[in-house]
Amino acid sequence: MNVLITGGAGYVGTELIKKLSENPKVKNITIYDNLSKGNYALFTSHKFPNHQNITFIQGELLDSRGLKKALKGIDVVYHLAAKVTTPYSDIDPHFFEQTNHWGTAELVYAIEESEVKQFIYASSIGVYGSSSINIDEQTEPNPRTFYAISKFRGEEHVRRLKKKITTHIIRCGNIYGYSRSMRFDSVINKFAFESNFNNQISIHGNGKQSRAFVHIDIISEVFSKLLDSEIPNGTYNLVERNLSVLDIVDVLKMLNPKLEFIFINQHLNLKSIKVKTDLHLSEYIKIENQSTFEDNIKSMVERFSF
Repeated sequence: MNVLITGGAGYVGTELIKKLSENPKVKNITIYDNLSKGNYALFTSHKFPNHQNITFIQGELLDSRGLKKALKGIDVVYHLAAKVTTPYSDIDPHFFEQTNHWGTAELVYAIEESEVKQFIYASSIGVYGSSSINIDEQTEPNPRTFYAISKFRGEEHVRRLKKKITTHIIRCGNIYGYSRSMRFDSVINKFAFESNFNNQISIHGNGKQSRAFVHIDIISEVFSKLLDSEIPNGTYNLVERNLSVLDIVDVLKMLNPKLEFIFINQHLNLKSIKVKTDLHLSEYIKIENQSTFEDNIKSMVERFSF
């Protein structure tokens, strides 16, 4: 089969390409990315397995002609391209609408006129908004940030495909873990970097706010297995564990006893998003990565150069 990955040069895309290039069923991989994040790590260092079957197209989601051309001969599309939440989530809604909403709409329009047989959309648990109880797929979405609203509007376009082709919307938790294209604006990666190189981190609020997290290896594993699993069309959460900021700090402090941390606006009790970890997806896919959070952090820190 031939696969196209929008945003393939990013954090998740880099690890997904590594997985897919090891799959004998995947004949060709096309990366469709505008490189707006300025991250070229995908193109350097070691070669991917079957790297001769990987091609790159520098293109925009809003370029309908370019999309239609890129989709010729494609069987499966992974839609990873997105403007991410930090640090601009509540500054400029247009920043998110252009890519996450209308860019997704253009891609769906192009797929409706193509021979694509399967579509996988990387959404976010942010579409649920904050919650004091553990969320599952039956929870009514209530997006509150511009980022989350734009991702949910993207979902609405993707749902049109469910009547025509195999379609999966995967709402991912906050992603962490080592990748050569890793992001350092996500909280765990940022804390790990600052702990390792600065011996100091800053905590906003009282640190009791919780989020649902998922390791990058689980994301790439599950996304790659979607090709071979008979999963009903629908929307699925993908998280690994729920952690408060103070839980994360405790592990970092254990690994780095010299770590100092300061609170900013400690009087604030910031909102939480917690998701049930008994995943509906696990009924169809066996998730292999069962490492402890401490081992995951230790493994990430060990990949730093010094």
